[in-house]
Amino acid sequence: MNFLEVLRTAVFALRGNWLRSALTSLGVIIGIAAVIVMVSVGQGTQSEIDKLVSGLGSNRLDISAGGGGRGTGGVRLSSSSFFTLTEDDAEAIRTEVPEVQYVAASLRGGTQAVYAENNWSTQWQGVQPDFFDINGWTIASGSNFEARDYGSGAKSVILGETVRRELFGDEDAIGQTIRLGRVPYTVLGTLNPKGQGGFGQDQDDVVLVPLETGRRRMLGAMGLPNGAVMQIAVGVGRAEDVSYAQEQIEGLLRQRHKIQPGGDDDFSVRNIAEVVATRTQTTRLMSLLLGAVATISLIVGGIGIMNIMLVSVTERIREIGLRMAVGAGPRDIQRQFLAEAMLISLIGGALGIAIGVVGTLLVGRIGALPVALNGQVIGLAAGFSIATGLFFGYYPARKASQLDPIEALRQQ
Repeated sequence: MNFLEVLRTAVFALRGNWLRSALTSLGVIIGIAAVIVMVSVGQGTQSEIDKLVSGLGSNRLDISAGGGGRGTGGVRLSSSSFFTLTEDDAEAIRTEVPEVQYVAASLRGGTQAVYAENNWSTQWQGVQPDFFDINGWTIASGSNFEARDYGSGAKSVILGETVRRELFGDEDAIGQTIRLGRVPYTVLGTLNPKGQGGFGQDQDDVVLVPLETGRRRMLGAMGLPNGAVMQIAVGVGRAEDVSYAQEQIEGLLRQRHKIQPGGDDDFSVRNIAEVVATRTQTTRLMSLLLGAVATISLIVGGIGIMNIMLVSVTERIREIGLRMAVGAGPRDIQRQFLAEAMLISLIGGALGIAIGVVGTLLVGRIGALPVALNGQVIGLAAGFSIATGLFFGYYPARKASQLDPIEALRQQ
């Protein structure tokens, strides 16, 4: 029997009991659809982590002030208990830790930005020059702050894309005056958009001001300690030096803050690389779990194919005997039943791919999960479909080919 004859015979046999064939392929359909959806979600999540790495920088350390602003029992602490970091700390890190390439102290808070009849609730950040390099911000239009702006409390701002769009629309923002709270500021420039961050926040919903401007004009009523900052961002020159630089910075700050051995730090240092590594490991475990679920679905579908093919062999023993009697060899019988198993698996795989593609698109749109659907995922699903038919169809096909023709003809 040539290939076309084998295929025609397999199609005829499956059409003879089409409902059973359709139910048999259902397990493969579900399994293949699960493979596509779950692998797409896993790859999409990994892609989001890659964006997180590029957005935050793997060579970055974030130093936050400690104290939390509250004492035990809910007793309010003074502002000096919360603002434990200073600009002098940032400058000491710059000069005494040679592995450090960039250092930027910052302040932040919420504000209402107003231009003409438009207003927008946003976040402001008071920054130092290295802030732009550490965070990968670039100027889209206009200009950056000048050196004198950082120390003079200049009333100048640079707008993120979201704020620019909400306040100005299609109008040119450069040189215009906006109000933050009750204070007017001149727009020096706008930032190139970054989009959504790794933690889901809108990175473009921000207004940047010089650090001294933030301290005097945005937080002046709080009575901050002299030179106080909320955070210090550090960019390390080489990735392999990040852990060492973190140790040096922690030791330096403990020394500057006169913290005794065994005492609690009044600051915290967050290693972005460790955060990313933790999220990557979590994503990898989630992908393995999703893959295991999809594999179980395929195994269940494959077992269903094997069971039905064994039942088919038992029901068609006399037919097998007749084929052997008229000249069919064991290999012809084996190919026929293997072709039937493969056909069930391939039909189920094709339907599963279609359902999986639709399901992936729905998950990405309705479920708001990150998905990455591509040809490799579909190719992987098709390969699983072929492998399932071959693996689970081999035993029934071999069993049929090993029947004794005389005994088979005696079956009623």
